Amino acid sequence: MYDDEATIRRILTELGDTWAVVGLSGNRSRVAYRVAQVLQRYGKRIVPVHPRAETVHGERGYASLADIPFDVDVVDVFVNSELAGAVADAAAAKGARAVWFQLGVVDEAACARTRAAGLDMVMDRCPAIEFPLLG
Repeated sequence: MYDDEATIRRILTELGDTWAVVGLSGNRSRVAYRVAQVLQRYGKRIVPVHPRAETVHGERGYASLADIPFDVDVVDVFVNSELAGAVADAAAAKGARAVWFQLGVVDEAACARTRAAGLDMVMDRCPAIEFPLLG
């Protein structure tokens, strides 16, 4: 299962507070922009990852996960499913503890590789929806 409640809870509450948000830019109309705000409200440090490497919500951006000069705990993925597997592989190479594919982002093979590498994995869910459900 790639969306079991125990894994969701563990990622949100136990695996760390530094979240790289892949696909996050300064475009206020994009879902990633709003979800990153919610992550910050729940005490997470967001790290924008986008080819333009923009500063978003007061946090410096980076062009890729490999460019981030510090550890990240969770990689939150806002790219098309066709591109998501490469991001999951980069997250494992970076040493992240978990990968979170947003709503509509599904790649079963990437999920299997990510879990085989020892990372927690959630697909087709949104932390902005899941945080308030923790209770």
